[in-house]
Amino acid sequence: MITLYGVYRSRASRPLWLLAELGLPFTHVPVIQAYRLKTDPTAVDAPLNTASADFLQVNPQGQIPAYTEDGLVLTESLAITLHIARCHGGALGPQSNAEAALMEQWSLFAATSVETPALEILYIIGDGGDKTPEGQASIAVNAEKLRRPLARLQAHLAAHDWLVGDRFTAADINVAEVVRYAQAHPTLLAEFPAVKAWAERCQARPAFQAMWEARSAEPA
Repeated sequence: MITLYGVYRSRASRPLWLLAELGLPFTHVPVIQAYRLKTDPTAVDAPLNTASADFLQVNPQGQIPAYTEDGLVLTESLAITLHIARCHGGALGPQSNAEAALMEQWSLFAATSVETPALEILYIIGDGGDKTPEGQASIAVNAEKLRRPLARLQAHLAAHDWLVGDRFTAADINVAEVVRYAQAHPTLLAEFPAVKAWAERCQARPAFQAMWEARSAEPA
């Protein structure tokens, strides 16, 4: 039986989206990040969180998401999503060793080339920093860091609707959930129309919409 630990407002959104795509039965344990709590996360009456003793037995690093299945414990969202895709994903998973390698490549590309500057933009705008000269300068620096990887995505998606195998797969989920952070920038994705159109296709899927509705229902 699959158990997934983590709230929707976290990187757990990646495997939660895939699980929704697949309609797989699983137990969802909504562990919240300790830093988001306004009270002592170790208090007896605190909600289950990343500092809770029960959760630390699952992931001693105290981070979400975490995933368990038949004795297997995984604690990295991209690895969780790729594992689900390999073992349960059907057409959303790899159909060959080459496709498995490509899914891993695109997922690592997102994590190493896109996620950090995209998150910086999201956080700066979310905190109102785009209204200050310092914040605007930082947004510009991080947008410039994104142009090279987004150009690579643009070149691929100008010729293909999806990242692997000319069909929607878990690779699209892993990359789209990282590119989503960059959508906070008001104009950046417009420079890469194939990337923008692909992200919109991904987010138009019913499973994404279901995941996003659940995420929006959680306290910010």
